[in-house]
Amino acid sequence: MAAGRAPARPTTAAAFHSTSAVTAVLLGLVGIGALLHEPVLIPPLAASAALVHSTPALPLAQPRSVVAGHLLATAVGYLALTAAGSSAWVAAVAAGVTLALLMTARTPHSPACATSVVIVLQSPAPARFVPLLFGASVLLVLTGYAASRIRRKAPRYPAYWW
Repeated sequence: MAAGRAPARPTTAAAFHSTSAVTAVLLGLVGIGALLHEPVLIPPLAASAALVHSTPALPLAQPRSVVAGHLLATAVGYLALTAAGSSAWVAAVAAGVTLALLMTARTPHSPACATSVVIVLQSPAPARFVPLLFGASVLLVLTGYAASRIRRKAPRYPAYWW
């Protein structure tokens, strides 16, 4: 079987557009976190932003996958934390269970696996963490929608909402 080729390099304008949008939304999350005195920018959200803004047609970048993926991962992370405590071993299992659940629910979003790891290893208070994560993931989707309308040649986002 012949090996595939790497994707074409994006145009300078497309790369600048994606990079600017990701940087702006992540800075927005930092600003929101500073106002609330809570860390809103977590690594999985940076990965989600990169998917939404650089590969908007992929199933992993669609709103269903971004928002529901992080929420499902949150449930798995807190269940694992409650059942087995905070350890790297539990975090690894939680990430695997998250992936299985995401695949079963047709919500592929690899950064969500990291969300369950963050929960198990850092034990954030659910009453603060869950609403912030939900709001941040919705914000990522909305900025993806807006950014795809700003640049005329950008692929339209989302390919589907749910």
